[in-house]
Amino acid sequence: MKKVFLTLFLTLVLTANLYAAQSTITESEGYSCMGEDKSRKQTEQTAMADAKRNAVEYAATYIKSETQVKDFELQKDLIEAYLRASVKVIQEIKKEWYKDASAGDCFKIRIKAEVIPDEKAMEKVAKNIQSDDDPSAPLSIQLWTDKKEYKKGEMVKVYVKGNKPFYARVLYKDAGGELLQLLPNPYRKDNYFNGGVIYEIPSGNDKFDLEVSSPFGEENVVIYASTSPLGELNLKSEGGVYQIKTKASDVGDKTRGITFKEKTGDKATQASEFFEEKAVVRTGQR
Repeated sequence: MKKVFLTLFLTLVLTANLYAAQSTITESEGYSCMGEDKSRKQTEQTAMADAKRNAVEYAATYIKSETQVKDFELQKDLIEAYLRASVKVIQEIKKEWYKDASAGDCFKIRIKAEVIPDEKAMEKVAKNIQSDDDPSAPLSIQLWTDKKEYKKGEMVKVYVKGNKPFYARVLYKDAGGELLQLLPNPYRKDNYFNGGVIYEIPSGNDKFDLEVSSPFGEENVVIYASTSPLGELNLKSEGGVYQIKTKASDVGDKTRGITFKEKTGDKATQASEFFEEKAVVRTGQR
């Protein structure tokens, strides 16, 4: 059985803090025409601003319809958090200039964007949600380990639990910067998980152990989760896990390149809940 050697001593147990890592990924379009008062660059900037504004509005509408929060005030706070959101452009899917019969030269752009709700407002929402396991709330993931301190030769166990069904990948970054994907892996390929269930890593079909070994130092366990399938990474099988060949700085954006699911009888839903969390851990000789 292949061993993945972790260099960790102290783990931070992560709880479901919605405001810390919850967001929505969507696609939107923006338009603008030059008229007599804008340059081409200004027109493109205006179209991008329009696309971002539409992304925020769509995400707020999606969250309102998909998260069945029964408390009216709580739902109001949640929508307000999204209406005050910031927007990160993940991908410019398509952009082009075109001629409009009445407006002349115009520009349109379609983007994939991450809509990140206002942190202060989400902090208030998180405090008022009665249970971390409430499936009517936005997607929330708990990530923790079996104990807080590890010594050389000890085995680390990682646990994951979501409040609703989700797709996920769990990564491990060592002190030297190497990225490994613990889950899914060559022997445990399923990346879809049920809500309200605790999943243990490693377990079941896994063919690796997380054994503490030198060099010792700060390391990370990271989970990316979404209500739709995650974007693909460049992976290479390495024993019981995958080595991540994608550039480390691109992993987050590549993962956010999600595929929107198609509902029965409907077109693909153009939005998805997203959650990212990280555990910072350390190891020691004794």
